[in-house]
Amino acid sequence: MPRSSFRFPENGPHAIRPWAVRKGHPDEHFLADYRYHAPREDPELAEVYVYTPRMSYDPGETVEFHGSCNADTWSIQIYRDGHRPEMAHEAFDLPGAFYPTSATAYVDGCDWPVVHSWTIPKDQRPGFYRVVSTCLRKSGERFVQHHFVVVRPTKETRQGKILFMLATGTWTSYNDWGGANHYFGTYGPEKNEGSPHLSLHRPWTRGMLWLPKGAARIAQNRMPEMNDLPGYPSKEWGYSHGFGQYYAAAGWAQFDRHFAVWAESQGFGFDIITQTDLHYRPEILDDYACLVTVGHDEYWSWDMRKAVEDFVERGGNFSRFGGNFLWQIRLENDGARQVCWKVKAPAEDPVRDDPDRKHTLTASWESGGVNWPGASTVGVNGCHGMYGSWGGFAPRGSRGFTVYRPEHWAFEGTDLRYADVFGAEAGIFGYEVDGLNYTFERGLPYPVADPGVPEGIEILAMSPAVLFEYEHEGPGYRYYVRDSDLHGLAELGPDDYATNRRAYQYGSGMVTAMKRGNGEVLCAGSCEWVMGLTRRDPFTETITRNALEKFSGAWD
Repeated sequence: MPRSSFRFPENGPHAIRPWAVRKGHPDEHFLADYRYHAPREDPELAEVYVYTPRMSYDPGETVEFHGSCNADTWSIQIYRDGHRPEMAHEAFDLPGAFYPTSATAYVDGCDWPVVHSWTIPKDQRPGFYRVVSTCLRKSGERFVQHHFVVVRPTKETRQGKILFMLATGTWTSYNDWGGANHYFGTYGPEKNEGSPHLSLHRPWTRGMLWLPKGAARIAQNRMPEMNDLPGYPSKEWGYSHGFGQYYAAAGWAQFDRHFAVWAESQGFGFDIITQTDLHYRPEILDDYACLVTVGHDEYWSWDMRKAVEDFVERGGNFSRFGGNFLWQIRLENDGARQVCWKVKAPAEDPVRDDPDRKHTLTASWESGGVNWPGASTVGVNGCHGMYGSWGGFAPRGSRGFTVYRPEHWAFEGTDLRYADVFGAEAGIFGYEVDGLNYTFERGLPYPVADPGVPEGIEILAMSPAVLFEYEHEGPGYRYYVRDSDLHGLAELGPDDYATNRRAYQYGSGMVTAMKRGNGEVLCAGSCEWVMGLTRRDPFTETITRNALEKFSGAWD
């Protein structure tokens, strides 16, 4: 097969700030220096940023790019990303115009004018289109910024029976560009909190849409030796290379792209949508046999979940190769703003006392205020899973899954047997995983009949996880998350704090299967499952292939 002649617009060095000497201090650390991404707005250091009013468009629509650039000229290149990238649109030497960024752009949007547009051809191939904007600095170095648009499928351009939904609710929650995300930032009276409201009308933080090969992941590649310092490789790498504080937690580059490239390389035809599309256009599922999500899909709206459950009830199938099904969100302003109050929801979410809307409280799905455990939709729960393979979270735990029901169709052709471990060499278990409260009977795991957990869920494979860091003392040891997430989720849980804490502190990641109505759900509840595809683990590939083929009708 001839090599592709495509040249990525990102090739070559990207601009860094001018070389300088400054004082360094022995107490500097990424934990003491939280940085959100924002423009420098320095006329001596040219930069360009663009965003779009929406994430997805139909062929024939015009995409308007709102932007700001303090260079004389800038360029834009748009290509369909995947196994064989294809250039779709280019425009060079566009006139630059600078527009300031408000201090509350993260919630209000940037409100920049339209600086370029692209009318999508009516026969444009559906998929993920990476937008690369560049300009030159006086030094000759090139500043590079990334955005994206999804071209939705039409009846004429559909590519198969598989619909791949990007985890854009989670992408948004971690995007700190302009001042804040749902985790940290300049919100609140002391300007040091995450924001419950996030605008989509702003650029994306560096690293969520594009990464160079070799960028660190949250899960550690190397098994720590005895008494090694706790490791947070993505935080350390991002801090050193100018990428976002949370670049490794979500996004196309770190998760979804791995599946898309692999699936295309294997000959699967699929179309791509965003979670916002599902929220506002649930009927889009009607033309497909199989819905797929991967990676880190932590944030969903009520309407998204309802659409998926109805789809499966009608006979659709859902393949989920991802982890951390945890928080409810609301979308406002036709999807231009995302809302999630998280642990503050019981006291501050405006819908908490509204009898018609309180079911949309933006807390955890298993909280007393929402009480719709994720197992109803995906066969596992977020609060009964959580962390593994990094920091103080089971850093020497299994990087793979232990098989318990090898006779299930998901393992067809794998040669896996009871008690075999698969995927460990590829590190498919971590960094966040989902599981269930379970018990063992004669060597086999079974779900405990907790409220909201459907009957008939089969646990096919699993490994243990934990929701707090074991803080062993050691020379220079410092921990990142500690027990903060366990504390927050225990406060939200359906029972008293102590009971919730005991229920959540030890969890697991599971591969589960369940039937719902006329359809079926297969869930591999781990964010890092996609690395088994990229790193060509034959067991992970075969299980994924089995699910896609069976659920799309190829086995009929």
